[in-house]
Amino acid sequence: MRVERLNLLGFRSYATLDVRFPAGPQVIVGRNAAGKTNLLEALVVMSLGHSHRTSTDLEMIAWDAPFARLEAHVGTGGPGTDDLELVLARPSAATTRKRVRINGVPRRGAALSAALRTVVFAPEDMLLVAGSPSLRRSLLDTLVAQKVIEGSATLSTYARALQQRNTLLRRIREGEASPDELRYWDGVVVEQGGRIVTWRLTALAALAGPLAEAHAEIAPNEGRLTLRYLTNAPRSAGESPEEALARRLVETSEKELWNGSTLIGPHRDDLAFELDGRELSSFASRGQQRTAILAVKLAQVDLLKARDGRPPLLLLDDVFSELDPQRRAHLVRRIGELPQAFVTTTTLDDLDPGLVAASTAWLVEPGRLEPAR
Repeated sequence: MRVERLNLLGFRSYATLDVRFPAGPQVIVGRNAAGKTNLLEALVVMSLGHSHRTSTDLEMIAWDAPFARLEAHVGTGGPGTDDLELVLARPSAATTRKRVRINGVPRRGAALSAALRTVVFAPEDMLLVAGSPSLRRSLLDTLVAQKVIEGSATLSTYARALQQRNTLLRRIREGEASPDELRYWDGVVVEQGGRIVTWRLTALAALAGPLAEAHAEIAPNEGRLTLRYLTNAPRSAGESPEEALARRLVETSEKELWNGSTLIGPHRDDLAFELDGRELSSFASRGQQRTAILAVKLAQVDLLKARDGRPPLLLLDDVFSELDPQRRAHLVRRIGELPQAFVTTTTLDDLDPGLVAASTAWLVEPGRLEPAR
């Protein structure tokens, strides 16, 4: 699949943009803060229905615009095409409304991932192995959203329930509410949280094979790379994820009331990168960590392609400067196998000359995107 045309109105730094992209690699060149990442973000939004950079839709609407509209004409890899549209409206200073249409038919935002699948590799991903657990949870939840049609809606429902439950816990702590009122939100957290854990485990199982192959391709002598799910509600024999969550909520109820926050659930789970059973964060060099991260991204590409033979859109946000020549070479080869990929950079000197020669180059200035040659 590939994006044949992208139209933006009132999105971030782009007051208006209407551009047609050919097949093959697209190299986006521009100085920092010129709008390169905003362009990739627009493609992610058209794929997932939300941003990978912010949880607040309001931030994506240009400050002087009443709404943002994103439209993409997507080649499906066959004879057909899909027209995607997403509108973010600003009914008030603090709220947004979202509308999604696919081929003119109103749909949920989660339906976009069936029409346009993306894999993003950004500088912050370099912290996946040893950085904040939230980065690794985000990776897991992106896998879920792209694999399960109702995944995004369930993740949103869980997040809202968690917010309500935490508010209630604080009110109980202050003597303004009764512990009995927790029963409803406990049920939502257990039901939706259990589904999320199950989907995450299923996604990791599906990723295991492509991940091992991608890592062996990049570093054949370093051992086997695996990902292990770390949960704060481990299951006893015969327990389902829901039953384990329910049991752990009871066990931690007094501590939660004291803290005024929910301490158990998938929002507190983590992921461990392991090489031959040893956790990478405890011993791996910077190079080994980057090899593992690159392998994860390439495995995502392979996993999504395996679904129906259509490779996803690969979005690389200024990451070539973070990789050594060997890892760059693997990435360049993979880019060449895809129908389309987007690569941002501040200078062409950071890119492989062969990639530059095979690419369509674009120059980004604030609010503008023009052919570079």
